[in-house]
Amino acid sequence: MSELTVAEATDKIYESLQADNAEIDKHIATLKAAMARDGVKEAVFDSTRLPQNNRSGRKMMQAYFRQRGVTVKFAE
Repeated sequence: MSELTVAEATDKIYESLQADNAEIDKHIATLKAAMARDGVKEAVFDSTRLPQNNRSGRKMMQAYFRQRGVTVKFAE
């Protein structure tokens, strides 16, 4: 299997979030590896694509990803 790009890994995370967080830790690890490969410091997500698009949901996502070594920002 080829390595995913940051955009592809981000799409996998959106899919996982829609599927009630199925395999989310695996997808976060894939995103972290893609970010390291590409020299990206922050993962940028579109908050409109999140299942919980409120402040609480975004903060929970940021905290969960931060615990796994990924800094999350949301696109305006």
